[in-house]
Amino acid sequence: MDVLADEIVRFVRAVGPKQDETLREMDEFARTEGFPHVGPEVGAFLRFVARSSDAERIFEFGSGYGYSAYWFADALPDDGEIVLTEVDEDELELARTYMAEGGYDDCARYELGDAMETIDRYDGPFDVVLIDHQKHRYVDAFEAVRPKVPVGGVIVADNAITAAPIQFETLLELVAGDPTDEQQERADGERDGPPEPNEHTRGIADYLEQVTNDSAFETFVLPLGEGIAVSYRVE
Repeated sequence: MDVLADEIVRFVRAVGPKQDETLREMDEFARTEGFPHVGPEVGAFLRFVARSSDAERIFEFGSGYGYSAYWFADALPDDGEIVLTEVDEDELELARTYMAEGGYDDCARYELGDAMETIDRYDGPFDVVLIDHQKHRYVDAFEAVRPKVPVGGVIVADNAITAAPIQFETLLELVAGDPTDEQQERADGERDGPPEPNEHTRGIADYLEQVTNDSAFETFVLPLGEGIAVSYRVE
């Protein structure tokens, strides 16, 4: 579920960067298969981040069928590198097909298996990192890649606001600290109080706490797609 209203999404898409035929094909795949992907608004922003930071190397924790990697790759120089990680072999092969279709296969490294194990095999620096795998492992991903992100580098985390398994009201209460009046009234009216956060919601809350309390990064959340947390390394 997108954070933005449908009318705003239509507006952003109308004035945003145009998609090539492969991206349109990838969007259609996501629609027909019900495959969750970041969507063109977030994709275009990821490409913008890579371009504005002069990224030469990018790492993705969770690449699916290569949608975000395709956007990223368009911003890389000829000798750039993007590392795609995925536990599903069929999805990674589909990513390879799409990347080759767009002419980006030479800059891509395809890693089948756990992204947390993959990152240990790669030395830094990585100018841009995308975290988009299991929500309860976001903090682990951040800690693993943090030493490999230089000053001026950016870490982006998807699903920072919502996703199918995330309890937004609970997340808001965890992040904001004090419940709103509406939340308190609802809690008072429930015998057992507000629902306990599931591991996905807790994972996002823990991640946001981790990055916002890290003085080496400046973090803000953008309401694009399902919400993205953008952390820029300042020291």
